[in-house]
Amino acid sequence: MITLRVRRIEGLSPGFTSVTLGGPGLRDLVVAGGDQAVRLFFPREGQAALRMPTASSEAWMAQVMLMPKSARPRVRNLTIRRARPGEDEVDIEFARHGDSPLSSWLRRVRPGDPAGLFDLGTTYRAPEPSRPQLLVGDETALPAVLAILDQAPSSLTAEVHLEVPTRADVRDVVVPPGVRIHWVTREDAPGRRPGTVVLEAVRRAELPPGRLHAWVAGESRLATSVRRHLVGDRGVPKADISFAGYWRHGWSTPD
Repeated sequence: MITLRVRRIEGLSPGFTSVTLGGPGLRDLVVAGGDQAVRLFFPREGQAALRMPTASSEAWMAQVMLMPKSARPRVRNLTIRRARPGEDEVDIEFARHGDSPLSSWLRRVRPGDPAGLFDLGTTYRAPEPSRPQLLVGDETALPAVLAILDQAPSSLTAEVHLEVPTRADVRDVVVPPGVRIHWVTREDAPGRRPGTVVLEAVRRAELPPGRLHAWVAGESRLATSVRRHLVGDRGVPKADISFAGYWRHGWSTPD
């Protein structure tokens, strides 16, 4: 359990905010890969301080649930976008979704406010450099995909399909010469379930030749639907696909 302080907040685009967290506790965090996941602990509205659990195992859940709600922190799973060990800092990018507790915290958070992290590890396992890759995600997976590309070797060959809410959320990204990023948005498809636009793009896409490795993350139905398509329609072995459902549309994490 690492307790930190907010150092900077930056609005990146209409749908994304970056928060820099810092503190000497980060010296105990080993970033093992591009999609390094953490549990973020943050105060509820009206709480003057952050009360962190102490267990460095899943026993923390019981500790949190035994706290009175007036003192209990909120907890969400997120991905580290960048780590700067020499400065004791990490950046976490947030895809803002409506009027959620996390979006409310982002509106009121200020430098100096407390936040906490608990390491969850990674799901992305880079294959041998010669194998092409397919990376697919919605806006919640964007920080992980960009971090993966930041750490990719210059020899990487990959097709990357990313869905974001609006054209203003599309990023200029420097990638290896063998990587192509395909952006899609829901701006022209209001009301569409997140993940459906990029799913259609993958179904139409020309995949890299030969045996590929696929990594898919985002809304739970997107992750399972892309995996089903790759296995059933493209003949990709299940063992060559890593997938993670980061969230479920229409469902909120209980507090």
